[in-house]
Amino acid sequence: MARKTSLTIFKINFLIVDIGFIIYWLITYMNWIPDEFLFTDYKNPLLVIWNWSFFPIDILISITGFITLYLLKIGNPLWQTLAKISLTLTFASGFVAISFWIIQGFYDPSWWLPNLYLATYPILCVVYFYKKKIFI
Repeated sequence: MARKTSLTIFKINFLIVDIGFIIYWLITYMNWIPDEFLFTDYKNPLLVIWNWSFFPIDILISITGFITLYLLKIGNPLWQTLAKISLTLTFASGFVAISFWIIQGFYDPSWWLPNLYLATYPILCVVYFYKKKIFI
């Protein structure tokens, strides 16, 4: 029962991240984020490039996440390897964003909280799965 619950929580987190990235990049591409929610210097050309530099890793996270969920659904043990890759990329994406904002001195919960989530949930997930021997 605990394993099933763990995997359900895992699936929900993967879907939140994978769908969330696709929505974020669609909203970003369409310029639908209201100015009052943009981070400091969001429209600075260098920061626009910095932000878009995350696009490849974020989309790769979504792709690996969706494939992971599919492999898990069909019982293919390769889901574990792909999940570790996706979780590592997710951590990197969130951690780099937070690191940048620390250096820049920008503190806004609306940008920090999602990226802290991206940087922490993969660690908690991997540690838990190794302890419970779900990852081998």
